[in-house]
Amino acid sequence: MDTLTSQSVKQPERPKLLQIMGPGLITGASDDDPSGIATYSQVGAQFGYGLAWTLLFSYPLMAAIQEISARIGRVTGYGIAGNLRRHYSPWLSSTIVGMLLIANTINLGADLGAMGAALKLLIAGPSLLYVSLFGLLSASLEIFTRYARYVSVLKWLCLSLFSYVICAFVVKVPWTDVGWAVIWPHLSMNPDYLVAIVAVMGTTISPYLFFWQAEQEVEDEQERPGARALTSAPEQARAEFSRMRIDTYLGMALSNVIAFFIVVTTATTLHAHGVTNIQTSAEAAEALRAVAGQFTFIVFAAGIIGTGMLTLPVLAGSAAYAVGELFSWRVGLARRPFQAKAFYGVIAAATAIGVGLNFTSIDPVKALYWSAVVNGIVAVPVMIAMMFLSMRTDIMAGFTLPLALRALGWGATIVMATTIVAMAMTWFR
Repeated sequence: MDTLTSQSVKQPERPKLLQIMGPGLITGASDDDPSGIATYSQVGAQFGYGLAWTLLFSYPLMAAIQEISARIGRVTGYGIAGNLRRHYSPWLSSTIVGMLLIANTINLGADLGAMGAALKLLIAGPSLLYVSLFGLLSASLEIFTRYARYVSVLKWLCLSLFSYVICAFVVKVPWTDVGWAVIWPHLSMNPDYLVAIVAVMGTTISPYLFFWQAEQEVEDEQERPGARALTSAPEQARAEFSRMRIDTYLGMALSNVIAFFIVVTTATTLHAHGVTNIQTSAEAAEALRAVAGQFTFIVFAAGIIGTGMLTLPVLAGSAAYAVGELFSWRVGLARRPFQAKAFYGVIAAATAIGVGLNFTSIDPVKALYWSAVVNGIVAVPVMIAMMFLSMRTDIMAGFTLPLALRALGWGATIVMATTIVAMAMTWFR
């Protein structure tokens, strides 16, 4: 990625905590998108507190693989797709980027549909109109808002996640029961139980998160005065790795804590009242109205819209970064639209197609399922490639992964591969 022009917006030289919390915070928060909310709601409704342990189990694996993504971007000055293009065969990089683009576009459509349905529940009116307006608003902000201001908007949107914490405390959760379910879970080989574990792992560890966080590290490095890729400025490594670790591990903690509260809320309300089949986040909100009251319903539904507005630019942006680096385009949200026309064109096109999917006869639930399948399939080769990239001295110089991070990274890769095998086995049960 070539250097930005002098017109770029500069970040403060001594950032405060909110400014340190950037790529990792936004990446982690965007993981709790409307489709993720649907997954966690279904898990809570179907199994009660029985699968809450998976969110504690997945946290170190998720945080490790995201730190590895961030390291690759910060050390090399290129994102995941750029490194794949430079160091692997064209067929591998183009196949992975193509599948990511398909999965992200479908996910965009599903999230937009959920946001439209949530707003319809809140104020009535035509959901397809809301879908179109959300798509237009998200793309316009991403394309035309200055980078530093846009990042700050995304950070504040992270506050929408706390709507699910509010819900959990409104419905009076029996925390002792939750604690025992986490500490001493009742494990099962039941196919539905295994599928739910696959769904949680596939939701928390998604390839679009890898691409986004690596690219945001590249953007931040180019935006801060004096910052350079660590291969060119090794003296910056200690401070940068410390910042990156704080940002990533707190961001991923936020993601899994919120997911935990969604599971707990729906388990306490829906599962306890015999509602065990939830297919969309809007269905979860509507079901909560009947069993948990109007206030919980409003907070839950509003949270769907807030998290959706946070996730849409991450989905569209990660796809644009990947395609742009694959073809060696100028990429970056810090660039003005006329400086990166093709890059912003992918953002606009992916969002428009996502909007358009809601006007077709495609079942959004099935589309989201296949998006998860594609995401899972893409995640494994990307994670394997990332692990090899991050251990090569000719790419990472003296910043190859420390032993603990290497072990967690391979552990996450093995777990993700196992979930895909488990998913495939359920097709033949």
